[in-house]
Amino acid sequence: MNSGDVSVYRRTELARPVASRSVKPRADGATGRLAAGTASTLLAMPEPPSGVQRDYPLSRLTTIRTGGPAELFARVSSVAELERLMAWAAAEAVQVGVVGSGSNLLVADAGVRGLVVKLDGELSKIELDGTRIRCGGGARLPAVAARAAQAGLSGIEFGVNIPGSVGGAVRMNANAYGGELGRVLEWVDIVSADGTQRRHPHELGFAYRRSNLGWGEIVARASFALEPAASADVKATLAQMRSQRKAAQPSGIKTFGSTFKNPADPRAEGRTAGQLLEAAGCKGLRIGGAGFSLKHANFVENHGHASTTEVVAVMTEGRRRVKERFGVELEPEVQVLGPVELPDDWR
Repeated sequence: MNSGDVSVYRRTELARPVASRSVKPRADGATGRLAAGTASTLLAMPEPPSGVQRDYPLSRLTTIRTGGPAELFARVSSVAELERLMAWAAAEAVQVGVVGSGSNLLVADAGVRGLVVKLDGELSKIELDGTRIRCGGGARLPAVAARAAQAGLSGIEFGVNIPGSVGGAVRMNANAYGGELGRVLEWVDIVSADGTQRRHPHELGFAYRRSNLGWGEIVARASFALEPAASADVKATLAQMRSQRKAAQPSGIKTFGSTFKNPADPRAEGRTAGQLLEAAGCKGLRIGGAGFSLKHANFVENHGHASTTEVVAVMTEGRRRVKERFGVELEPEVQVLGPVELPDDWR
């Protein structure tokens, strides 16, 4: 994931790693939280630019289908439009968050104050340029992998099993089945309040499941440098990877994907987060409408009308059980948008 007033609109939390703490009340009584809905703001909002919607339901944009509305929401279809919105938000001190495919995201039940954007139009296109693929940050990574296969290009096959946007994949340094984004990423265009800046992989601070991109920096475009290959062979690899995923992970359910990162702690003895959760008796564990999948314990499922609060409660209990049994503290992989209440001990 990426992330007015009469005079000043109070800055609030938007997108942040789940390891962060929620906003604390300030001396002036402001908490930075949305109370019962985005209409009840602490200060009057300025008139937003044309095309910006109010009180947009974000749950429809996430794969877990939980959370409240965005106070302001816009679909952005060009770099120039995104630059104008970011400049407006900076001038009015309005925080900006971004929703990609919504596959690694929890939205606060109370909603999100500030502006949330979704990249569309030109910023979700996928274009072929010789052995390179150029695409918008809003393009879906599985679609990029499929386009590469059609063109007889190899190197990004692993993307077929990462159900997220290109921008989200760069921010989280997504990888799967031995593939690494940094190996094929040529450059990204980052839009912030200061304009657009092109960065290369060595400037992105890639580490396991993270980069150095800050909130308020949005991946607008990316270029991948790939290798020529037989189209039939690449397509066969994609089919095999899809089959592996289908056999190992739940499908056709409301989930945000992997819940916890695989631990490096030696006490895990090489076991994955899913294996630890299963051994700790978490498969099928339910709290309200949320629960760990019966097929893969590292997936939380919305069984119908779960809230984000219930999803976090399930995660908390699973993490507690693993720590109690194995001494391993699992680190959440999901990002949050808005004031999601998190336990004190989450790093």
